[in-house]
Amino acid sequence: MSEVDRVPSPAAPPAVAATAPEEKKGKEPEREKLPPIVSAGAGATAGLDRGSKGQISTFSSFISTVNQKKEAAENTSSPTHLVFPNIKNVRDLPPICLDVRQKQRISIDTLSSEMKTPVLPEPILPVQPKTMKDFLEDVEKAKSSGDWKTVHDFYLTMFDSFPELNAAFKKDASASFNTIEDSGINAKFVNAVYDALLNTPQDIQKTVLKGIINSLLREWKGPRTKDDLRAYFILLQNPQFNNTSTYVIYAHLLRQIATLVEADHHFLVHWFKKLSQKRFKQLVERLLQFISLRLFPAKPEEFPPISKCSWWIPSASKVLALLNTANNLVHPPLIPYTDFYNSTLDHIDLMEEYHTWQSFGNSHRFSFCQYPFVISIAAKKIIIQRDSEQQMISIARQSLVDKVSRRQRPDMNMLFLNMKVRRTHLVSDSLDELTRKRADLKKKLKVTFVGEAGLDMGGLTKEWFLLLIRQIFHPDYGMFTYHKDSYCHWFSSFKCDNYSEFRLVGILMGLAVYNSITLDIRFPPCCYKKLLSPPIVPNDQSMPVGICSVTTDDLCQIMPELAHGLSELLSYEGNVEEDFYSTFQVFQEEFGIIKSYNLKPGGDKIPVTNQNRKEYVQLYIDFLLNKSIYKQFAAFYYGFHSVCASNALMLLRPEEVEILVCGSPELDMHALQRSTQYDGYAKTDLTIRYFWDVVLGFPLDLQKKLLHFTTGSDRVPVGGMADLNFKISKNETSTNWTWYL
Repeated sequence: MSEVDRVPSPAAPPAVAATAPEEKKGKEPEREKLPPIVSAGAGATAGLDRGSKGQISTFSSFISTVNQKKEAAENTSSPTHLVFPNIKNVRDLPPICLDVRQKQRISIDTLSSEMKTPVLPEPILPVQPKTMKDFLEDVEKAKSSGDWKTVHDFYLTMFDSFPELNAAFKKDASASFNTIEDSGINAKFVNAVYDALLNTPQDIQKTVLKGIINSLLREWKGPRTKDDLRAYFILLQNPQFNNTSTYVIYAHLLRQIATLVEADHHFLVHWFKKLSQKRFKQLVERLLQFISLRLFPAKPEEFPPISKCSWWIPSASKVLALLNTANNLVHPPLIPYTDFYNSTLDHIDLMEEYHTWQSFGNSHRFSFCQYPFVISIAAKKIIIQRDSEQQMISIARQSLVDKVSRRQRPDMNMLFLNMKVRRTHLVSDSLDELTRKRADLKKKLKVTFVGEAGLDMGGLTKEWFLLLIRQIFHPDYGMFTYHKDSYCHWFSSFKCDNYSEFRLVGILMGLAVYNSITLDIRFPPCCYKKLLSPPIVPNDQSMPVGICSVTTDDLCQIMPELAHGLSELLSYEGNVEEDFYSTFQVFQEEFGIIKSYNLKPGGDKIPVTNQNRKEYVQLYIDFLLNKSIYKQFAAFYYGFHSVCASNALMLLRPEEVEILVCGSPELDMHALQRSTQYDGYAKTDLTIRYFWDVVLGFPLDLQKKLLHFTTGSDRVPVGGMADLNFKISKNETSTNWTWYL
């Protein structure tokens, strides 16, 4: 399982800590303790103080209003838009349980796929009313005859209560389905009923909503049964909740799901991951739309005042966290992680969200930073940039105060990290400067090449990064190995006396992120996962850093041939011990000398067999990606975090760190054309038109080469092509040159 939902802490949301259900006295065995779910942050469920809670109108009044609006005339077969009265008061349900934010990243890698269900008495369900075939036939008859009574009665009965829902959709009403992987629900039937619902007359649609309201108003005593969870799972897929007029009902459904205990959330997560991609994406989009319209309603009068429904967004965010966890349990994910981004959040006060999260992590205050998977990479970049700027200003101010307190004349250079380097000694000078000015790393970077005139307005800094990276990553330098099959660099496992140059590379990456510069570096995704393990440097220096769980997928991104060979070993049907004759020992060449390493104590004497080959493969991968390069990567890790030490890092996924460092590989040359500035030209000039005709006709590799030639990197910064500041200037120098051979 992937590292999933950034849950806790400053960079990721707090972890979901749900309270355990009380045991039933005598009759019920103790509920098995399940591992914590990595939802995007449990603390967020506690964010109910965005406004004061007041008294709200009951759902009962809502029902009566709906009844009054019900059309008594005729049943029409044409679908109509549901119109509900404005509800500004709704009875506030019990508060969502509060969770304590954890200042560390949580992974759901340990989440087992099978967990025993709590043993609860299964209620006797009503007789299943219809099969899917019967239902579809009734719908077709109603469409042709205009008589919807049979269909109406079916919906009326089915949505009347949770037991009726289970009777209608459960594959086998008598089965308990006590495995976490199988919900026992006939998904095709659920889809058919909901697909038909929006094309039924309005009175049928109102009947369904009334039934849902009645179910949500039911008094709960004791823990939920699995049938209750199935009912929530079914109701959550109702497409009627796309309509803003149903948001009051939808909000209460979300709250009840959000306040379920942790063990129940585990069941829902595993059921969510079994949904089709289409249905899963619909659930995510519906929740994102709900949050967006609550933040920026097109018609504010449609909703209760924000002070009366401050729990709406925290509840929706918690349910989104469950879906995000489910998405990360599937390989490949059902939808890209970017589909969880809510672009609406780009328009709120992100720094207020960030500071709220930092200041009130353990309190009732809600912040979207508790659920960073909904924050786009562009918004996260803004948070990181502003956090960096504030750190720069703070450190520069402290330097100024120190100077004045010592009665020394202030110097503007003290406000910057000034790098003076010689081109002929680029690496050694850079290392010396960064070591000597370690206290200034969080100041604005300025570079000067010794013996060269000129002010650094950004160009010299980019050139310094480009030249330094090119030299350090050269194969002759020996720090990194380039793998042609995967087109990426990886850390050399050669032992050395001084790892300071690996620290330099980490500092360079940190400075690039800190100063918003895109680097031309090719590290595999595994590198960024290790870089966030943990995302905050531990206070205890003896704690290991840069160690993460690795799989054959991680190895495949670096050494695809070796990963393929290990996969073949795992699937080999013959006798592994006799045919491969391998032991728990690996060999590596270091400076022409073959050295052997045991993967476990006495590994050279332990044969690899059919029974222990999984352990062998896991230890081998862990050795290659973690243990053999630990000192190199630890120096790299500390270098990076010496610049970028910030809780904002915990908001990032490994993929997002890579984009911040290297930019996005997705090119949009039309966007570049739209954002290009001209000096001496107009975009309608013939020369410019010819230029873009040629560039837009280039194949992708040539477009990347052009971008690399003009910007130093063939990748696009987080803000898109507009952030490149691409300018075409006219050179007034005469081109009437005479060539002599």
